[in-house]
Amino acid sequence: MDFSFLASDSWVYVWIVLPILIILARITDQTIGTLRLIFLSKGFRILAPVLGFFEVIIWLLAVSQIFHHLDNWFTYVAYGLGFAFGNYIGIVLEQRISLGNVIVRIVPKYDTTELISYLKERNYGITSVDAEGSRGPVKVIFSIIKRKDIDDFVAIIKRFNPNAFYTIEDVRAVHEGVIHNTPSRSVFQSFGFHTRKAK
Repeated sequence: MDFSFLASDSWVYVWIVLPILIILARITDQTIGTLRLIFLSKGFRILAPVLGFFEVIIWLLAVSQIFHHLDNWFTYVAYGLGFAFGNYIGIVLEQRISLGNVIVRIVPKYDTTELISYLKERNYGITSVDAEGSRGPVKVIFSIIKRKDIDDFVAIIKRFNPNAFYTIEDVRAVHEGVIHNTPSRSVFQSFGFHTRKAK
């Protein structure tokens, strides 16, 4: 079979194969870069530099090819597309992995007795304080939960206090306190793969 079209000086390579390779390289390095920044913000001091090493190597390979083909505007478009897709994929992966903890602040509009009671039954740590809102006295509920528990926690809020105002923010570190524990899962399960237990 003739593979001459893959030669670096062939038009097929320059105008089709090379842009595709650049897109893939940029998707890879930008995905790694997005994850690296997220891991860095979460305090993963070893994993972040390792990812940074591979990110830079792949980036250098992509950029060097662009400098070797400055007259090929397809490479510029490929570079931009790879950057955009890489950012998106990195964010999606981070959401699937669901690392770290968040703080949830709730300002309910109705009685909070059942909401607080149910959250405690589910082993969520709760701190409740009285506060003054623009329309009078309110109750503010604080809870620090794992990111993978956000959907469950929000569903509980909507069930007992559907019109409650709430905010969710990342937390860098947590010391002591009550943190809701969900069954641990592997990295493969985070991406939607399920493993079977040995019989």
